[in-house]
Amino acid sequence: MAFATGGKKGVKSEINVTPLVDVVLVLLIIFMVVTPMLQRGKSVKLPVVEEPDEEHKQADPMVVAVTADGKVWVDKDEYDLDALGGAIADRLRVEPGRKVLLKGDESLTYGDVRKVMEVARTAGAKGVALGVEHKKDKGER
Repeated sequence: MAFATGGKKGVKSEINVTPLVDVVLVLLIIFMVVTPMLQRGKSVKLPVVEEPDEEHKQADPMVVAVTADGKVWVDKDEYDLDALGGAIADRLRVEPGRKVLLKGDESLTYGDVRKVMEVARTAGAKGVALGVEHKKDKGER
């Protein structure tokens, strides 16, 4: 019994990489969409310090962010300065021992950040920690 090859001499088996590329591109798109959602609070450029204070670290603080344009955010919700106290108080009623992490943009004045800190303390926050970035040495990565 003879097999007909249809005019082809030898059969080459090649791997089709198109489905692999499709899957990789879909995963890339998923990661690009999900990654910005992982950041808590509003994105601000924090001041840089030599030695950050390690004692104020907590597992899940309430993040209050003040952006360079003066807008105030609690986690992902924007508030004006008048409504901020009520929002913080409401969240602290649910979790009374929760700490507040205040992230102020480095371009803000001390007075701008101090106003938000006072509102948080008046709302019942027991401790308000300031968010900073650790200054890295030239050789450190």
